[in-house]
Amino acid sequence: MKYPYKKFFYITSGTPESVSAAESLRKRYGETPAEEADALIVLGGDGIMLQALHDHMNQSRPIYGMNRGSVGFLMNEYHEDDLPKRVAAAHAETIRPLEMITESLESGTVKALAINEVSVLRQSYQAAKIRISIDDKVRLEELICDGLMVATPAGSTAYNLSAQGPILPLDSPLLALTPVSPFRPRRWRGALLPKSVAVRMDILEVEKRPVNAVADHTEVKSVTSVTVREDTQNSVTLLFDEEHTWDERILNEQFRY
Repeated sequence: MKYPYKKFFYITSGTPESVSAAESLRKRYGETPAEEADALIVLGGDGIMLQALHDHMNQSRPIYGMNRGSVGFLMNEYHEDDLPKRVAAAHAETIRPLEMITESLESGTVKALAINEVSVLRQSYQAAKIRISIDDKVRLEELICDGLMVATPAGSTAYNLSAQGPILPLDSPLLALTPVSPFRPRRWRGALLPKSVAVRMDILEVEKRPVNAVADHTEVKSVTSVTVREDTQNSVTLLFDEEHTWDERILNEQFRY
């Protein structure tokens, strides 16, 4: 049987394990320049996968990851055998990023994309004070906390999960709004939002309680407001092995103890 995926380009995290894996795969399957490849093979952990998703957004080539790092929720297990067959049989998921628009005392207006989450985090020993609006309607006048994030389904298993936020299926039409160490209201644990909404976070007492905003690898210091919405103009395709799809990973994660 002839498989449609035969030309690969390899992306490594730079660790000895990932570099060695790429060399071994090149010997078995060859390598094609990225712009001519049928698929991009990412070797490492979730960090290099996140970077690859940013670097190759809106391209026709899907991305298939194999874990050669310490964390690999976005990765498949590493096996060298039958790579064209595995990639061809993999389940495709479309990932759409968030768009972050910040207003900052230092940098003015800054825009950035986030595959995982957009977060605002206190910059000093003082807790942050944040007003939350959804589609221009104030929903929470004042949240006192260490931080607050808007997470995509893809990012719901990352920082969001560590902050006790919900895990979302990749095809879920939702975003997770999750606080980090909320102090007031003490019992507020966040919200699930339709992915079509715009979330605005206004920073209160900006000079006394400075806050930074982060969209994946992009950080903006001393923000006064942050607006987050799904970016419907950008997307990237991620491939998962049939026996270990995203839905199966989510089920496994929720039943761990």
